[in-house]
Amino acid sequence: MSLPPENVQDYPRPPLVEPFDGRIQVTLGGVEIVSTTDAWRVCETHHAPTYYIPPDAFENVEMLPARGQSWCEWKGQARYVSLRAGGITAQRCAWAYDRPTPRFAGIAGFYAIYPETMEQCRVAGEIAMPQPGSFYGGWVTSNLIGIVKGGPGTEGW
Repeated sequence: MSLPPENVQDYPRPPLVEPFDGRIQVTLGGVEIVSTTDAWRVCETHHAPTYYIPPDAFENVEMLPARGQSWCEWKGQARYVSLRAGGITAQRCAWAYDRPTPRFAGIAGFYAIYPETMEQCRVAGEIAMPQPGSFYGGWVTSNLIGIVKGGPGTEGW
């Protein structure tokens, strides 16, 4: 599956949430821990899409509660987990909204992963790069057009 071109500047604010029609794969410690076609994506102006993965799609991995929480003005309160697979532990690398706002009910209990914490993340077969900056969890793919925020000078947009 080839991803169609999308301009991140055209993504809405507040963000859209929609089922993703493609395969999401994640590798940690040489082990494929996710391979699913049952994911959602959240797209917000100037952000790379963030993919939300159902808990039952995680295999060959241990999920460990992680400290801290965060608040999103659109989705609500998030909790964090660490993932362990293949002898590697990625600390505080994924988050979930257990009780998101009604608009984001589809992602309740699904996990998003910071791609920079994994060995590899793939979207429809393409290796995804992490969204710039340490705060954002977007997955950058070659079909994205426009400026993805997170780099120097863009965090405040």
